Amino acid sequence: MDFLKGIKSGFLQAVRECYQLELNEGEIQINATRKEFVGDYTFVIFPLVKLLKKSPSEIGDSLGNWMEAHVEDVVSHQTIQGFLNVSLSDHFWKQSLDTITSTSDFGYAKSNGKKVLVEFSSPNTNKPLHLGHIRNILLGWSCSKILKANGYDVVNTQVINDRGIAICKSMLAWQKFGNGATPTSSDMKGDHFVGEYYVLFETELMKEYTSFQQSSQGQELFDTHKKADQEEAAFWKEYKNKYFNDFSQLGAEAKKMLLDWENNDPEIRHLWQTMNQWVYDGFGDTYQKLGVSFDSLYYESETYLLGKKAVEDGLKKGIFYQEGDGSVWVNLEDAGMDRKIVLRSDGTSVYITQDIGTAQKRYADFGIDKMIYTVADEQDYHFKVLFEILKRFKEPYADGLYHLSYGMVDLPTGKMKSREGTVVDADDLIAEVINEAKEMSAERGEITALPIAEQQDILSKIGMAALKFFIIKVQPQKRMIFDPKESVDMQGQTGPYIQNAFVRIQSVKRKAAQLKLDNNGTSYDQLEEQEKTLIKNLMSFPDVVYDAGEQYDPSTIANYAYNLAKDFHRFYHDVRILNAETEAAIAFRCELSDQVGKVLFSAFDLLGIEMPDRM
Repeated sequence: MDFLKGIKSGFLQAVRECYQLELNEGEIQINATRKEFVGDYTFVIFPLVKLLKKSPSEIGDSLGNWMEAHVEDVVSHQTIQGFLNVSLSDHFWKQSLDTITSTSDFGYAKSNGKKVLVEFSSPNTNKPLHLGHIRNILLGWSCSKILKANGYDVVNTQVINDRGIAICKSMLAWQKFGNGATPTSSDMKGDHFVGEYYVLFETELMKEYTSFQQSSQGQELFDTHKKADQEEAAFWKEYKNKYFNDFSQLGAEAKKMLLDWENNDPEIRHLWQTMNQWVYDGFGDTYQKLGVSFDSLYYESETYLLGKKAVEDGLKKGIFYQEGDGSVWVNLEDAGMDRKIVLRSDGTSVYITQDIGTAQKRYADFGIDKMIYTVADEQDYHFKVLFEILKRFKEPYADGLYHLSYGMVDLPTGKMKSREGTVVDADDLIAEVINEAKEMSAERGEITALPIAEQQDILSKIGMAALKFFIIKVQPQKRMIFDPKESVDMQGQTGPYIQNAFVRIQSVKRKAAQLKLDNNGTSYDQLEEQEKTLIKNLMSFPDVVYDAGEQYDPSTIANYAYNLAKDFHRFYHDVRILNAETEAAIAFRCELSDQVGKVLFSAFDLLGIEMPDRM
């Protein structure tokens, strides 16, 4: 939706009439005028200086004068160096607001006939979702909503990592120490329950390892294999994995359990299914709190063998090559990468193999045009390799692959409530921000008269907005610190601050309904600068949604929503709305406020954030 089409056409015509020069719209550079200058929009005329061999002031003034005389909505101009600033009529702003008001799903594009698959979350089934998962989930979910707003048919999916030695550690610990306990009997969420046994395994393993270190066998091993002047603590820290594989009784039992699982041992498979279901139930509860859902699920227990056929095909096509020991590799040195193994000499696959097969299966399942992988930046190289391999396979979706890479999330204290002192549980964090919202609300006392259930709903929306916005407002690639107290600040760049603008607008609407206005605002014809600023911000919303989709960057919309809310708060304080000087002004400002509220609602919906009517 190009609100400035007539203004741009007028500029092109001015260049044609004044200088007999033909330009196309793609050659025009136009931006909102910076606040320290007079004007609404700025044309960059530096390129014309070189073409016409004239001074910027001469070119700017001649074009500005022509536009004032011939373009209906241009009322004045100012030339500053290589920039032509034009001021637009009240008619232009009112017409633009009318267009916004009459456009259903403003900011959303029509279907483009393309399908995109967005993968996010993809947890392990040996522990609860944590703070890192929250950033992953929020980015993936909001990205999927933004792509849908840009006309894509979107499929949300995840690969659940439900197999492997880490899963067996939890299972073995429960088998040895659980005494038949269940999440229900322990009054715990299933994912937290299973996670406790994963931690317990590590605790018991360290007890075993400490005893081994103090044994004669351990001391002999240290004396034999230590590096020169290496301290004993450093040696044992480095040796832990080898101990687990070669000496540990618990390690041997866990590895045997994995082999039994791979051999479809019925007892082990039953235990695996039971404990995984406990975790899935726990994950489901957390996803519900976060307001996210999935259209399809893939399980590593089913996908880990998918790459085998891809390896065979790759060998036939010359994409891969085989070493003498039987291992299969791909050489990516010509693409600035290195050699990468895709099949071990014993015939077992690696993660990249599985990912190749999974991508091919997804295309077979959904016929997608794009695939977005929401995965932390520590896997940047992995995805460069995967995408290059899929290009060499000439997969039809190979040009539509994108790694939505993001940095880690820390807390000011390093932790809030954690397991092993490092991991912050998602559920704990959610509870914490809702509690922060509760304390903030108690200080303000504005919802205490509402029914308890309504208060709880409002507090949940405020807390979740605080959590989600604080994380999403940061560009994905940046590492960030999440501060629960700062996130609920009503005056900062926070979700509750934006919600408060929306709530104010709902209050204005309720009070305006009681006035029973007859005037629709059409006769209001002397707009305030702050009204023009709000309309200008509203006009840019479709472009912001488009850019966020092109860049896979929800922070674009988060920061847009903040700026729009900030401008509305200023308008609310400085301009009379319900007690304006005329009924026409009241009607116009109420309509403008309503459209601001609708766009704030849409922007937050794209971020997966709900709006309360009161707070």
